[in-house]
Amino acid sequence: MDNNSCIPSASGTYPSDCEVREGYQKRIREKTMQNTRSEAWQTTLSKAKDIKLLLLDVDGVLTDGSLIYSHEGKESKAFNTQDGFGLRMLQDAGVVVGIITARSSEALERRSQDLGISHLYQGSSNKLDAYKEIVKKSNLKPFQIAYMGDDWLDLVLLKRAGLAVAPANAVPEVQEMVHYITEQSGGHGAVRELCDLILEGLGKHKELYQQYMNR
Repeated sequence: MDNNSCIPSASGTYPSDCEVREGYQKRIREKTMQNTRSEAWQTTLSKAKDIKLLLLDVDGVLTDGSLIYSHEGKESKAFNTQDGFGLRMLQDAGVVVGIITARSSEALERRSQDLGISHLYQGSSNKLDAYKEIVKKSNLKPFQIAYMGDDWLDLVLLKRAGLAVAPANAVPEVQEMVHYITEQSGGHGAVRELCDLILEGLGKHKELYQQYMNR
């Protein structure tokens, strides 16, 4: 028996003290999670419930937008581990993940492989072409697709997405047209926040959270 599990009451009629305590703790956790979510979050959940594909920009979304070059001229990027974990959970819940970026990077190629990203389009100055190809392969409707971007190059996809999201560091023109702006900035948990939003919209967030609580 798990040492952290409760022993049922002897009578079987009334819960044990441990069961009562766990019940209180569970309600407190759920209430805390609900209270920390903004009105914008709650409003956007209705759009998140249909999402089957998440597409992402990279610089300013999966990273903070900084470009780091070595003395040899090689480019490196810094990625957020919580973003990565969120993307893994999203894929475990059945949501496909893709990346469309205008730049090309070996670091991104490696990161995409590590995370099992299904669609990776680098060097896509015309992001719409990549988007159309992914949509054709996926056979999905726009309302089933979410996209996160931070700058003008992303406008063409944001206006087509069923769930359009921008990180806190996005330029004003992008923030004005999206359904949701994350509290976190790109490279600092913005993608994880979006993953949590989609998971909650799909009704999967509490289920996944409980699985990790019970380990």
